[in-house]
Amino acid sequence: MKHEVSTTVDAQADVVWDAVRDVEKWSEWTPTVDEIRVHGGGPIKVGAVATVRQPKQPAREWTVTELVDGRSFTWTSKGPGLRFSANHTVTTTEGTTHVELTFSVAGPLAPLASVLAGKAIRWAVDTEAASLKKWCERTSR
Repeated sequence: MKHEVSTTVDAQADVVWDAVRDVEKWSEWTPTVDEIRVHGGGPIKVGAVATVRQPKQPAREWTVTELVDGRSFTWTSKGPGLRFSANHTVTTTEGTTHVELTFSVAGPLAPLASVLAGKAIRWAVDTEAASLKKWCERTSR
């Protein structure tokens, strides 16, 4: 299962990137996150591990696997029979800031997870994109 959402944000790319990269503050702008704590604190970097607590979900450890500062990061998590990957990308084209969020589920239990949780996953990714847009546009004015 893979779900992607793209949105245009009426804010400077650095404002959007700051919101995306500061994962410990996501609970301030999206209802899909109760708390994120980066182990050891500080900004995320490749290899950083964060505990993510979301409504109606068990706490899950996410590890940053890729980071292009100012542009994107990917983190991954594992569960029994499942591998999760979430990518967050901020780009600028002709002065317009774009955000793309991608969430993927793989592994032997991915088809079952898609049936049981696909709707909730799509809602969460869509909500995060809309919430990020609203937050960045409000804070950049």
